[in-house]
Amino acid sequence: MTEDEIRAMPHSEYMNEAQQRFFRALLLSLRGEVLERERDIRERLNDSGTIADPGDRALIEESRWLDLRLRDREAKLREKIDASLRDIRRGDYGWCEISGEPIGIARLLARPTATTCADVKTDAETRERIFHAPG
Repeated sequence: MTEDEIRAMPHSEYMNEAQQRFFRALLLSLRGEVLERERDIRERLNDSGTIADPGDRALIEESRWLDLRLRDREAKLREKIDASLRDIRRGDYGWCEISGEPIGIARLLARPTATTCADVKTDAETRERIFHAPG
């Protein structure tokens, strides 16, 4: 199935077997990309040479710091992908973990690891802005 075919399906067929297969394949593809990026980061982090120039050392250290942040970010994304794949196996994928409502095809295509529908996400962001507003 293509993305256009998934979008064209009627709401009554939400998260049918074809859609679940589509999103499983999408998530597995994303997982492969993440694993490849993690491998690249690991290789860069393991590539340690002796740098005499303090300026070069500073650049290398900054680059390593950025790679460490990227590594953590990729690991978190992989965990979310794995959780989404588990949800597909359980039949929970595509349903808001808070409200139980459909997350929606458009939202899942934009963010395949989404666990909440747009309304719940908007409410949470609004509450966060209110409680964390400066002043």
